[in-house]
Amino acid sequence: MKKGKPVVLPSVEQLEKELKREKYRRNYGRVLRSTVFTLVCVAAVAILVAMLFMPVLQIYGSSMTPCMDDGDIVVTLKRSEFQRGDVICLYYNNKILVKRVIAFPGEWVNLDADGNVYVNDQLIEEPYLEEKAFGEVNIELPYQVPDGRLFVMGDHRATSADSRNTAVGCVSEEQIVGRVLLRVWPFERFGWIE
Repeated sequence: MKKGKPVVLPSVEQLEKELKREKYRRNYGRVLRSTVFTLVCVAAVAILVAMLFMPVLQIYGSSMTPCMDDGDIVVTLKRSEFQRGDVICLYYNNKILVKRVIAFPGEWVNLDADGNVYVNDQLIEEPYLEEKAFGEVNIELPYQVPDGRLFVMGDHRATSADSRNTAVGCVSEEQIVGRVLLRVWPFERFGWIE
């Protein structure tokens, strides 16, 4: 048998220090797993809420300028009751359009040559418009909104494809994604949509 170096036993302080290090490593792993699990759960709930109740959408096109511009990112709220002037998102031919609610089922809509909009023979106030325009109208005016439908128009009336044209027509409840609530991007224009 060969003689080697003598075995040196660790001191009590060294053992306590090693024990603390091992406990810290074990606790660190547990806390890390717990944090990752919590973050994954929060992300899953946020995605679920966004998909079911508050979809986040990016705006394409200029039919709602100056209220919203191409590239804006907005948050919507899924609901089925709206007021005149609310901005809504709707499905149309595998696209999402953004328009403003103008009239409800049974109401009569009329436009004059200057682009003024009348609902039930009353001129509606539209402070959100920069300019009025008759636009592309191929419906017979005055027009009565069918049951279960909404009459919608874009804010950029000269170019907007909306309920004034039979290509889009009045919107059914099934087409509506929700009401636009908030612009979140670009950040300098962050705020409520009115």
